[in-house]
Amino acid sequence: MNQSHNEEMGARITKKAYITGIILALLLTAISFGMVISNTFSRKAVMAGLFVAAFTQMLVHLHYFLHLDKSSAQRWNVIALLFTALLLFIFVGGTLWVMYTLNSRMM
Repeated sequence: MNQSHNEEMGARITKKAYITGIILALLLTAISFGMVISNTFSRKAVMAGLFVAAFTQMLVHLHYFLHLDKSSAQRWNVIALLFTALLLFIFVGGTLWVMYTLNSRMM
């Protein structure tokens, strides 16, 4: 009986987390579209707002849908995610650096 109760609590928590996650994701998406469509903000403010909304939405997805948190059980998943982010930063940063300095290296 105790195991059944724990399973029900886990299912309820998961459903609540998914519902909270989808509501936050939809809200952040609506905010992003609203900022672009409204034409009431400057271009720099829109870009900054979109960056903040995108970063926040990424955190929402990682927490509510992928269930990544600070628990010891998720430590290796977080380390793998950070390593992937480091590799992407190196690849994208290196590509941008090569493209930016391409003209000076060709002359």
